[in-house]
Amino acid sequence: MRTLFLKIPKVIIIGLGFGGLNAAKALKRASVQLLLIDKSNHHLFQPLLYQVATSALTSENIAIPIRQVVGKQKNTKIILAEIKEINKEKKEVIAENGDRYSYDYLILAPGANHSYFNHPEWEEWAPGLKTLADAVRIREKILLSYERAERSTSKSEAAKFMRFVIIGAGPTGVEMAGAIAEMAHQSLIGNFRNINPIDTEIYLIEGLGQILSVFPKDLADKAQKDLEALGVHVLLNSKVTKIASEGVWIGDRFLESSNIIWAAGNEASPLLKSLGIPLDNAKRVVVNPDLSIPNFSDIFVIGDAACTYGNDGKPLPGMAPIAIQQGRYVAKIIRKKVSEENWNPFVYFDKGMMATIGKNKAIAVVGKRKLSGRLAWLAWCFVHIFYLISFSNRILVILQWFFLYLSNKRRASIITKAVTDRDEPLN
Repeated sequence: MRTLFLKIPKVIIIGLGFGGLNAAKALKRASVQLLLIDKSNHHLFQPLLYQVATSALTSENIAIPIRQVVGKQKNTKIILAEIKEINKEKKEVIAENGDRYSYDYLILAPGANHSYFNHPEWEEWAPGLKTLADAVRIREKILLSYERAERSTSKSEAAKFMRFVIIGAGPTGVEMAGAIAEMAHQSLIGNFRNINPIDTEIYLIEGLGQILSVFPKDLADKAQKDLEALGVHVLLNSKVTKIASEGVWIGDRFLESSNIIWAAGNEASPLLKSLGIPLDNAKRVVVNPDLSIPNFSDIFVIGDAACTYGNDGKPLPGMAPIAIQQGRYVAKIIRKKVSEENWNPFVYFDKGMMATIGKNKAIAVVGKRKLSGRLAWLAWCFVHIFYLISFSNRILVILQWFFLYLSNKRRASIITKAVTDRDEPLN
């Protein structure tokens, strides 16, 4: 009698954002050896990063250690490392320190970085918002600016510190602009003696003809009116030509500011270059219908790193619901491959999209239905609470939001960085 020894496939997932983490959870009971690799030890709820940056939430409210989420999965190991290269032929990934890990199936979900449109030098003075560290640095920069304005010796000097320029009017830029406006007009009132936070100037710069370009124009126009009612100056069809320590140039127009935030563009992780296959303009992989890469059915790319198309033939945007569905889909494919079953191409089930401007102000598209105002805002709150990974985070965020709604006070307004009289880059 012969004993049959079956090899258990090795599955590596690189990146544990929405796509990678949901793929890992969906493979919990699969007959695979699962290795999770990320350069951070936590899963981050990126859609609420702007609330950390504007003192509404703390870092712990929107992040949870990865080991607390999947550490008890018996088929799963977790490694903290940064992968720098992928060798498709040898079926291995190579970490920054030279360690190599072999796989039978590879899921790439490394996310995206900021794109400064061939001006990397701008990042020094216009930080983006992708990580907890980014959010904390921007929060302290905002709070320090008001402190520096308070001790300024002239109105013109104070105005520089109380002028905020946000470049890019997608959801992140719009939400940042609205949150800073609410800070200035509500949360900070009565906190200073030499300045009035209501005098804060907020500029939202957009290169296209409308904000929130993925939304229907009537909803985008409604959102713009809400922003302007909060005191935000929206500049459409405006291209930034230069960014430096003293401010921003928009063509020949100069805006003096020590507070510049970048929300204008993203490009996929440079790790994808090591695949040696064509990438689109945003450095994403144009994947096959089953989210695998050309000529290698054992490598899948999901989330912000993948260029996929919806039923309308347009590229799908980088949104959490899409990454979540892709992660679960790829996990299902791997389970079917292990059991030698067939599978169908990935099809995104569109659950809609939404963006918030401030308290009781939001827009949403759900199917053919358009929402705005308080109803859209309540829907936005519910959806974001629902997608938070842990129950404790949901409770904490609900409590923080309830306190903010009633009092307009932002409890996460602690500065740990020393005040300086020098303009310094946020890095």
